[in-house]
Formats: sequence, structure tokens, C-alpha cells
Amino acid sequence: MRTPDIVLPPGVVAHFGDSAQQVALDLADTVAKFLEGRLLNAGRVSIAVSGGSTPVPFFQALSLKQLDWGRVDVVLADERWVEETDLASNARLVKETLLRNNAAAARYFSLKQKGHTPEEGLDAVKAELEALTLPLDVLILGMGNDGHTASLFPDAPELVCAMDTQCQHLVAAMSSPSLEQQRITLTYALMDNARFTALHLRGDDKLETLKLAISQPEDLLAMPVRGFMKPGLQVFWSP
Repeated sequence: MRTPDIVLPPGVVAHFGDSAQQVALDLADTVAKFLEGRLLNAGRVSIAVSGGSTPVPFFQALSLKQLDWGRVDVVLADERWVEETDLASNARLVKETLLRNNAAAARYFSLKQKGHTPEEGLDAVKAELEALTLPLDVLILGMGNDGHTASLFPDAPELVCAMDTQCQHLVAAMSSPSLEQQRITLTYALMDNARFTALHLRGDDKLETLKLAISQPEDLLAMPVRGFMKPGLQVFWSP
């Protein structure tokens, strides 16, 4: 296996593999074991996942795991403010690849509610999430080449509030000059409390972005993913 030339911060665990499929299976095994352990002592558990193409094989593998899925809450870390029929919808992706097979029994919480904009739908989203099991048991994040994660974009005017560790809100509406669609995201304060957090990455470009992120860990607003670079984080990467 090619060993990536990167030194992760102390306490951050590396899971590096030769193929996206191998790493996805490793992540699915790890998440399933964690949730299984939590279900021994908790009435319900929760998992927040991210969209994009990278997590698809992970979703497919996780959907087949023998868990008590009827006691599992599933929510997206962020969502584009588009209808579920839109190809850009993360909800559509999750329903087609994760909420099937055994995982069809999970309880899904939608970040997309009625309203022309995330601001208009924000109260409805907050109401939707009132029954979500918190704190999150599992959080699966991705990362963009600009250092964003979930929809915490460096150029979003709402970023300061969404990254506030004292924020009492579960979600925030996000807009950005670099985005085609407006978005809604779980806030940093909510995600930072997750019991298990994984960063799922694919490609050499993401490895270079990760190196940049850990080189200046204090500047969170420049690269919001830096907020999760702390002991306990598990990084799953493949070429």
C-alpha cells in the first residue's frame, strides 16, 4: 500500500487504503460496530452523513449491516435547498444508497422543508429536528478543496455564526458566492459534540488540502474543517 506523506495531529487516527471500495468497507465496519455498541445502552442512536460521490460505497455497505435500524436516526450534515427530485439533492442520494436493505427501517430527518429559501424554511427544519437523538452518535464528514466541510464554507457570510461554539441552534442557512444553490447545514456546535467523527476522503487533491488544513490549525474560518482536527477524529482516505 502507498503510504501517504502526511503527519496527522496527535490523537487523530489514520485509516489509509489502496482503493475507495476498501476504505468504504472499513468505514462501514467501524461505524456499524460503534453503533452496535451504543445500542446496547441507548434507546436510540443517531448518525449524520454527508453527500457527494465519495460516500456512496460506504452507504451501500452500511445499509447491509445487521443493526437494529428501527432505533437509528439518520440526518444529513448539510443539504442543498433543492427539491428531492433534483439530481443535486443529498436526500435523494441517501435514500437511494443508504436507506435501503436493512437500513430502510431507520428514521430519517430531512433538512429540506417547505420554503423558497433556507431562511424561509429554517423554522420548519428546526421543528423537524426536535425529535433527533442528540448528541449525535456518529458524524461522517467530507471536505472540499477550499477546506469546507458540511456546508461551512469559508466565503459564506453566515460562517461566523454557524461556527460559534456557543451557538444554540442546530442548523444554519448558508449562502456563498461560490455556491450554485443555497444550503442548510448542521451547526459546528452540534457536530462538534458527536461521539464518533470520521472524515471520509478520496484523491490526492484532498490529501494536499488536508496537509494545508493541519499546517495552520488555529485559523478555523479560513478552513472550517480545521475545527474537527482534534484527538478522536478518524480519517479514512483512499487514492
